[in-house]
Amino acid sequence: MADDMHSGNGAAALLAGMQKDLEKGLLPLRVFNDRAIYDHELRHIFARSWVFIGHETELPNPGDYALRYIGEDPFIFIRDSAGVIRVLFNACRHRGVQICRTSMGNAKEFTCPYHGWSYSNDGKLTGVPARRQGYRQLNLEEWSLYSAPHVKNYHGLIFANLDPNAVSFEQHIGRYAWYLDTQFLLSDGGMEVIGEPHRWVVDANWKQGAENFCGDSSHTQMAHRSAMEAGVVGTAAAGAPGKSGLHVHDCDGHAISTRLAAPGSTVFWEYPEEVTRHFKPGRLSEAQFDFARRGVVHDGTVFPNFSYLHLGVTDSAEKSAAGFLTMRVWQPRGPGKTEIWNWFLVPKEAPAAYKQRAYEVGMSSFSPSGSFEQDDVAIWPSIARSARTVFAEMNDIKLNYQMGLDEMSDTEPLTDWPGPGVAEASNAGEGGLRTFHHTWLRQMTKRG
Repeated sequence: MADDMHSGNGAAALLAGMQKDLEKGLLPLRVFNDRAIYDHELRHIFARSWVFIGHETELPNPGDYALRYIGEDPFIFIRDSAGVIRVLFNACRHRGVQICRTSMGNAKEFTCPYHGWSYSNDGKLTGVPARRQGYRQLNLEEWSLYSAPHVKNYHGLIFANLDPNAVSFEQHIGRYAWYLDTQFLLSDGGMEVIGEPHRWVVDANWKQGAENFCGDSSHTQMAHRSAMEAGVVGTAAAGAPGKSGLHVHDCDGHAISTRLAAPGSTVFWEYPEEVTRHFKPGRLSEAQFDFARRGVVHDGTVFPNFSYLHLGVTDSAEKSAAGFLTMRVWQPRGPGKTEIWNWFLVPKEAPAAYKQRAYEVGMSSFSPSGSFEQDDVAIWPSIARSARTVFAEMNDIKLNYQMGLDEMSDTEPLTDWPGPGVAEASNAGEGGLRTFHHTWLRQMTKRG
């Protein structure tokens, strides 16, 4: 039985029966640690989706680069000498050796350490040793590095898609742009990355983090209780599900969870006046600007594995809270292993002293040793462990994703919400998580 369940046929059978389960708010536990499912994800999710690569402010100068991944495939995220941002496949055209082995830096060219083939930072082959003796007919223009066929700069966010026949990024993000734009277009300068991205490995499945940021508000009062008791975050931001919450799901495959202050309030995620005076509705609608102004917490996921969290916390009960934006990539490293990539951002116009303060607060809360981070990563590995058990396989265990579904709740979708998607004025729901898994299933079963 086990051999069949972990074969390609076993994965296909699991996927075939998932639609009816999801409609009832049920999800097979096995999807969080199954080799056949994972291999299918690499080909049907990551090779065909718009995947976040990095932010343009990470590459301020021509020649700046950083190593990034799409699924498990290595790429060079680089601003070439002409200022064009590219996503180059990190493999020499001669023998396939990775030509770049440093996580980040600046380079005019890359030289393969095996046989010395050289490439300019736009990917063009420029030099081949012994060319006159052994490659007289070689056309260098035909042997440039491969690159992602689609790269999109969206308000400084760089996404790439490996599918030559991919839909446009605008079609992929759809109406959810309303929410993403709110995070990045408040000021003329936009958002800026501060510091390098942090990375750490967790024995968990990549979907666990991605679904959590879609609106798992009910875990905060339990998993993050110590942070509230220490006074580093207010109960309005991390308390139990209540009327301050607003979940948006079924928004073209993406979701966002928020906590909002009362109408007319100005919070802006606890940014100080020296920062908020740069905020203006110029590139946002009045409704979007009000959505940001009342924002206590905004957290969401752009399918498949890009998440963000906008909030204000502190590193000491004696100090005031500081607002910042953290971006996440849930980088798959196997069916039961995830490398978390984490960036901190603040508005570009913010004073240098505030940027430093926001970075310190971000480090204290959402870094490998952060107060919130340690809570989650102490819990998530046990889900992956449960998912790979023989008992879970024998019993075809289903997980409960029914919170707020149909008759489970008296909450009705808002009819006057100005933004897109299905909005519910309560955090006591899992509509965002169900949206994530519906999108996942559609992509996993898509033909072609």
